[in-house]
Amino acid sequence: MSNQNKVLLQIQHFHGCSNSSEMIRRVKEAINGIEDGVDYQEIRIETNELVEKVKFRGSSTVLVNGEDLEGREEPESALLNCRVYENGLPSIEDIKDKIKNLN
Repeated sequence: MSNQNKVLLQIQHFHGCSNSSEMIRRVKEAINGIEDGVDYQEIRIETNELVEKVKFRGSSTVLVNGEDLEGREEPESALLNCRVYENGLPSIEDIKDKIKNLN
């Protein structure tokens, strides 16, 4: 499958946030079996320059084709912080559904 037909799935995170490793695990499980259709990228956000460049929404953030998994807008002023999910981390099923709805 060419890259043009693949879903771009990015996890933006930095070391030190308690939910990052769990989010990475869930995303990897969600794409298990459909890896050929997904361009998976882990992006470590470690500098204030990168925080501003990517308009960081907090660690960990999942972007699907550039859109936040939960629809959170880009912040006006980005910070290097841990992201809080009001309803808990997205489930594996939520992540799968978002990817499937793009196809």
